[in-house]
Amino acid sequence: MHRTVSRVLACAVLVLLVAGCSPRINILGGSSREPLEEQTIEGRGTDKILLVRLQGTLKMSPSSGLLHEKPSPVQRLDEQLAKAKDDSRIKAVVVSINSPGGTVGASDVCYDLIRRYKQETGNPVVAVLMEVAASGGYYTAAAADRIIAHPATITGSIGTIFLRPDLSGLLDWVRVGVEVTKSGNLKDMGSPFRASTEQERALFQQMILDENARFLDIVRTSRNLDENAMHAFDDGRVLTAQQAMDAGLVDSLGYLHDGYDAARQLSGAEEDARVVVYQRREYPDDTGYNTMARSPIPGGAAAAFDVESALGVPQAGLYHLWPGAFGNWE
Repeated sequence: MHRTVSRVLACAVLVLLVAGCSPRINILGGSSREPLEEQTIEGRGTDKILLVRLQGTLKMSPSSGLLHEKPSPVQRLDEQLAKAKDDSRIKAVVVSINSPGGTVGASDVCYDLIRRYKQETGNPVVAVLMEVAASGGYYTAAAADRIIAHPATITGSIGTIFLRPDLSGLLDWVRVGVEVTKSGNLKDMGSPFRASTEQERALFQQMILDENARFLDIVRTSRNLDENAMHAFDDGRVLTAQQAMDAGLVDSLGYLHDGYDAARQLSGAEEDARVVVYQRREYPDDTGYNTMARSPIPGGAAAAFDVESALGVPQAGLYHLWPGAFGNWE
């Protein structure tokens, strides 16, 4: 009886994973959108410093919940920077980053959004690295004019990885097979239903090297490092905040308020410039450390149900991601 129940559960998990290998269940469906509203965190001046919180696994796709669909980190960053461009009183942006990274595409878009904002407005951007700002999280920070790391930050993991779920053992256990008809012998490379061939592993390795070359070039250029300096971290290791500063990856150690001060100093904003955030529902007495999800449903946040995150199984693909933190960063 126990074995039968186990097989039924295993089959249910398999069905969810097969459904795109990154399933999300939205029981009630629907999405409610409210305009972004500005809220002051501190300060009383005319000039403004915008705080943008970038957290969670960086990805393009939204997360579906029981009652709503939460925008992706990329969308949230884009809409906030777009709104900031229309406000001439915003003199600088502070981006607090608490992320282990994410997909190659999402990491690169976040980097480009910050770069474009600086280019189009002339405003400086300060990145403040929080608990974890690794891989794609650091990739994003590389677009900033100054990088400040919390003294307890874990960062680095500068590299690229290919991840895919391997379901071949599960298929054998539940006695299920997958029949594949393909146009070419490499059409199903990366399939979770079988082991990769040597040729496929070689092709994936070359893709990883190509994507990683761009990552390393961005770090080298933005931080003005030579080849010898790059050897301190180009093997993909994670670093403490102090190690990252010694390697030239961050400018100083500090806290969120040090990021505000740096933004005021770089932009020439008045000393009492207001620190503001954009959000869809007001939290009384909000602070820069508020990481609660802002739900469009009055009366409380809707519980998100993302099978990918719940099972800790990533969608197959190329990532700038520290796997050691994956599954804990919705």
